Amino acid sequence: MTTTDLDLPRVAEIGKYHVLTEPPRADLLALVEIAAQVARVPMATINLITDTAQHQIATHGFEASICAREDSMCNLVLHEGAPVVVPDASRDDRFRDNPFVTGVLGDVRFYATHQLVTPEDVVIGSLCVFDTVPRELSDEQERALAGLADRVVDLLELELRTRELKRSNEQLAAFAGQVAHDLRNPLAAVSLSLRLIGEELDKRPSEDGAMAYLLQRALGGAERMQGLIDGLLAYARVGAELQRVPVDLAAVLADVHADLATALVGTTLVVGELPTVVGDPVQLRAVLQNLVANALKFTRPGEPAHVEVDSVLIRDRWRVEVCDRGPGIAEDQRDRVFAPLARIDESVEGSGIGLSTCRRIVEAHGGRIGLTDAAYGGTCAWFELPA
Repeated sequence: MTTTDLDLPRVAEIGKYHVLTEPPRADLLALVEIAAQVARVPMATINLITDTAQHQIATHGFEASICAREDSMCNLVLHEGAPVVVPDASRDDRFRDNPFVTGVLGDVRFYATHQLVTPEDVVIGSLCVFDTVPRELSDEQERALAGLADRVVDLLELELRTRELKRSNEQLAAFAGQVAHDLRNPLAAVSLSLRLIGEELDKRPSEDGAMAYLLQRALGGAERMQGLIDGLLAYARVGAELQRVPVDLAAVLADVHADLATALVGTTLVVGELPTVVGDPVQLRAVLQNLVANALKFTRPGEPAHVEVDSVLIRDRWRVEVCDRGPGIAEDQRDRVFAPLARIDESVEGSGIGLSTCRRIVEAHGGRIGLTDAAYGGTCAWFELPA
């Protein structure tokens, strides 16, 4: 394989991370400082090597710079396939004439480099530690530096995924807004026409009752479609602009209770103590309303709905549970129900949007959500938020 064959994927990978033209990132600066401390040397750097240059994107102990690729010490051993540790570079045939060793660009003696390998198995650069005097590394130090090199790639990947997720969310919100706009107007026209037909039928009660029945089914379908559009739009907008204020979940549940008054007729809702958390009150209310409304749908044959809402502090997180006494959900299906449009029981009314929206809201708040068995049968839907 020629040098060009190696350069192309590396340059493409480096370009994804957007670090060559940005100011040094605080997380990478902190990591090279740790690397220097681990190796007990005064200097450390993260080098990314393109087809023409070596870019020091984070340094400790000296000012970052860009040098020609042919002057780079790390370039000489970039594809060694293993870390390279050199006690005294001035005595090593590979480096003795390098300008970073001879005094032209530096006076490096001790030198250790650990390759940065992306998930696509592309070497993009190195985590490098060095000193102006000869020294050695212990096995423990070498293992620690290898681990830190992996963490460099993890940090680059995390920022990349975060950026991609943000862009995806923005595109999803824009798409949902356009869909809502494009579908709502014709759907409103259909609903209005159906209602006008209904008014005409009301004036002629002797007409065939089958027509009235079909009309009601059509109106019900239009209403369900409107609910689905609204649900998709809410799902897409989650996390776009989160408020961060104290939210009294007990007060929120009281509002939910009022909103669900009709659905709660003849049912039992038991509420324990609920905490105050930091978050977006509108979106957290949507979580509680979705979970309670969902629990009300699942009952045992011949029994009214029984729903219990409570919370518990688990270390540094509040866990809120909404439990029903329905037939329960098989363990192998509990993650699938959080996927958009997923429905386990087709006999239960719903769009399959609610739980997926809840997951997006909770995760946007730095929490997590799941299902487990309820104490008296049925299912507990739970979510955790930072205390």
